[in-house]
Amino acid sequence: MVEKNGAIRTLSVDIGGSGVKVLVLDITGKPLTERARTQTPQPPKPQVVIDAIVALAATQGEFHRVSVGFPGVVRAGVTETAANLDPEWIGFDLATALSKRLNNPVRVINDADMQGLGSISGKGVELVITLGTGFGSALFVDGKLVPNLEMGHHEFRKGETYEEQLGRATLEKVGEKKWNRRLQKAIASLEHLFNYDYLYIGGGEAVRVKIELPSNVKIIPNITGLLGGITLWKD
Repeated sequence: MVEKNGAIRTLSVDIGGSGVKVLVLDITGKPLTERARTQTPQPPKPQVVIDAIVALAATQGEFHRVSVGFPGVVRAGVTETAANLDPEWIGFDLATALSKRLNNPVRVINDADMQGLGSISGKGVELVITLGTGFGSALFVDGKLVPNLEMGHHEFRKGETYEEQLGRATLEKVGEKKWNRRLQKAIASLEHLFNYDYLYIGGGEAVRVKIELPSNVKIIPNITGLLGGITLWKD
């Protein structure tokens, strides 16, 4: 691996319920390539998703290590939950399997955690939520990650979870106006729950947020889910 001369290149991968995205970053986290995207294969089983990553990686040129954001709980490179993918992901060693295919070291983290790493200031209590196929979440205290929060599967209102009330399927069913009203209630709930200093809202559906946001709430671009990949290698 190229080291300490600025030439090291990190392939950053974002696995989502609807799309798989990749980008190569330099040592500082600056993009070196254009983002490449493909639809998440259906059914989204491990091997076909890995095949999609390998195909996308081939368009990105040289890289020396890989960071992956995965939509579920990840522990030591193993995916433990996968609510919006396929049950075959449960207990799957993604880091090892992908490393063998790409011939480079791989580190894997929850996708909302990776998005947060690309967004936060590192000061105080910072909460990140991602609005996409599901509802992702990440919590940071003075820049330190509280891993695998998975708040989206906890009850929010009317006996339903945050994900059931605010996921993409519900957005398409109830429409933007009602979805935005629900989001406004979710923001108020989360503020009382976490007493955060800052809330960041990302994910593919963040562009559909139409409500006026409090001064300590910010929309972040979806590409931060890839930009956070550089932080996985800052030991």
